Amino acid sequence: MSGTATHPLSGLKHVVQTMTRLCGDALDETTIVAHGERLMRTLVAHDGWLPEALAQPHLEFYRQYLLHADPLGRFSLVSFVWGPGQHTPVHDHTVWGIIGMLRGAEFSQGFHATDAGPLVAGAEHRLNPGDVEVVSPTRGDIHRVRNAYADQVSISVHMYGGNIGEIERHVFDPTTGASKPFVSGYSNSMVPNLWGAATP
Repeated sequence: MSGTATHPLSGLKHVVQTMTRLCGDALDETTIVAHGERLMRTLVAHDGWLPEALAQPHLEFYRQYLLHADPLGRFSLVSFVWGPGQHTPVHDHTVWGIIGMLRGAEFSQGFHATDAGPLVAGAEHRLNPGDVEVVSPTRGDIHRVRNAYADQVSISVHMYGGNIGEIERHVFDPTTGASKPFVSGYSNSMVPNLWGAATP
């Protein structure tokens, strides 16, 4: 046979393998996130690799599909699928997160807490395909996200510094600053099979 076709999940497998090595090297968070940003930019630079089963919207709620969870809980990768007009509440993550826009577009708006109670809203900004942004407790961890489109699905890929589906986080009332704990879980029961994918 002449030539070898690239497996659609080879890029995702490369990210998983690289992040596993980085987390095993006991690097500081700043270094890990810097590497993670570069990996995410490569991953979302082109569309077409995300399995259809992990790109399906819900009529009422956004979905968070697990793509990979490190067995030691050091990082995870998920796809966020936004139906038309869907949005999150104001929430935090408690760990670093790297968001890459894969398909469609979304608006992200940061908030920060004050001693007075109400959260102070930052400017809303748009993420288009290929764009990447970082959240973390040290850089700014509270935000609200919404699909930029009222008539189409948008998808972003997120990498977190922990198993985000089992971490206790918080949703906030921005007018009072009051918070409530929540655990997001995942929308899928099966994860992609990366082990038949060649690494680029």
